Amino acid sequence: MARLKKKNLRRKDGVWDTLADSAQDRRRALATPQTPQSANPAYRLAYVDEDFLCREELRPVRLQLELLKVEMMLAERGIRSTVVMFGGARIPAPGMEAWAARNETQRANLEAASVYYDEARKFARLCSERSAELGYKEYVVVTGGGPGVMEAGNRGAAEVGAPSIGLNIVLPHEQAPNAYVTPELSFNFHYFAIRKMHFLLRAKAVTVFPGGFGTLDELFETVTLMQTGRMALVPLILFGREFWRRIIDLDALAAFGTIAPADVDLLQFVETADEAWDIIVRFYERLEAEQAAAVANG
Repeated sequence: MARLKKKNLRRKDGVWDTLADSAQDRRRALATPQTPQSANPAYRLAYVDEDFLCREELRPVRLQLELLKVEMMLAERGIRSTVVMFGGARIPAPGMEAWAARNETQRANLEAASVYYDEARKFARLCSERSAELGYKEYVVVTGGGPGVMEAGNRGAAEVGAPSIGLNIVLPHEQAPNAYVTPELSFNFHYFAIRKMHFLLRAKAVTVFPGGFGTLDELFETVTLMQTGRMALVPLILFGREFWRRIIDLDALAAFGTIAPADVDLLQFVETADEAWDIIVRFYERLEAEQAAAVANG
């Protein structure tokens, strides 16, 4: 009897796999001669059939894919922690026109807020300089990938040669990857919920600059997770005391009783990048000291 020859297919991660490669089968399927049978959508491989994948019944699969794709790519890159930068897409760089303004009052407000573009840019540089010392595995800047404050964050990282992440989402306007996001770390989402999970899964600190509904949504999602113990307490830092005090009256919520007085302390307010970075440094120095003491005490 002739001896059977076994052919092993070696995967990139070094694991031996004797099953057929799905990418290879995709290419083979595309090369199939066209007949009424092979040209019909029913014949498409399920995992390359976009019409099938976009069906209502496949929503759980699409949610899982959006979670997995980014998780796998960040893990492969070795990124362990991030610093999140939330903020308005409509805040211009200093000297640039406030393109979103609809009247002179809005124009004046947005152009005055360009100071936060500069502070976001500087803050991202501070994070990225620390990240460089740790092999770009920790303190990696992550933004929503769009214009305004998001652009400033990615720009600051790029200016010191550091990688940064952009988590874009499909919107009718305003949202396209800015030029400073590291291309291989530029992701796009359909589901807001999965995008927000990726913002917070590795967050070592969360900073929030003035912004609109999207920024407020991200802020309240974050503070709610911390308040309810569903997320570890990390520095949650808001840039612009005057802006935030006008927009949100936390003391009124505490006085009314809908939040605990201590919940107000979950948020810290700063004006400058240096203040924010100092809060983060002191937080982790204190945490490391407490952990060392706990080990020493058995």
